[in-house]
Amino acid sequence: MTPTRRQVLCGLGATAFLGAPRMTFAADQMTLGTATITTVSDGHLVLPKSFLLGNLPAAETAPILEKYAIIGDVMHPPCNVTLLQDGDRTVLFDAGSGSGFMPSAGDLVDTLDALGVAPDDVTDVVFTHGHPDHLWGVLDDFDDLVFANAGYMIGQREWDYWTDPDTVTTIGEERASFAVGAARRLAAIEDQVSFFSDGQEVLSGVMAHATFGHTPGHMSFEIRQGSESVMVVGDAIGNGHLAFERPDWASGSDQDAEGGIKTRKRLLDQLAQDKMAMIGFHLPDGGLGRVERSGDSYRFLSEV
Repeated sequence: MTPTRRQVLCGLGATAFLGAPRMTFAADQMTLGTATITTVSDGHLVLPKSFLLGNLPAAETAPILEKYAIIGDVMHPPCNVTLLQDGDRTVLFDAGSGSGFMPSAGDLVDTLDALGVAPDDVTDVVFTHGHPDHLWGVLDDFDDLVFANAGYMIGQREWDYWTDPDTVTTIGEERASFAVGAARRLAAIEDQVSFFSDGQEVLSGVMAHATFGHTPGHMSFEIRQGSESVMVVGDAIGNGHLAFERPDWASGSDQDAEGGIKTRKRLLDQLAQDKMAMIGFHLPDGGLGRVERSGDSYRFLSEV
């Protein structure tokens, strides 16, 4: 795997949450065999710190957050969509937020345009899971498909969960809108969607791995050519600080906290042991890096 450049693209289409010009970027473009992989910014989220911390002990979390310069009551996690270009295939892993979730997100189409990729060029959209910042970007403001020529792929278990009419009443009040929005968008792609399960090759050189916990059917994807590979982990490893320093702590963003812990520890151990590159949707510097182990903790080592 050969990193080739980090490209910063300024002033793309939208303004930041407080009205200031926003800088968005595609970072860590690399080659993997015949493929080019680029992390593509969809902007960032604006979340209360309590959303991540939940009931974690403040005295123990404070020094970790301070170490990573995370202060105040609001967090701004980046959103990194993975773009894979190989031969006649242009593949997105997740579709971003679109305009319906948060004003600070929804930059994907503009960022792709700056890279010379039009929505109609996209041949495949592969979903890690059905949360708004990963799924809602399939529809534009007129409820038309943004990636009209694409085929869509999602894990069968994840599809079943978000299309179940009972999900809206069982997911909890804070996430009820997630369920309504997911069901509407999945209905829009129903005629163009195909399903997969753990261990299946969803596209040539792309293997699905079950990483349940963040959502009931969350999937990660190993992109491999020859002896080189990179793992697209979605939100299975949801941040660059607590998830690495204390993977045994529950994350408030995981729908199944215990399942999320089990998945996170297993995935971090695998990535560190195999020295495999990874791309995380909410990790810093474009999301591409590697995992280094130190005792029971880990570190995210950015490629930039």
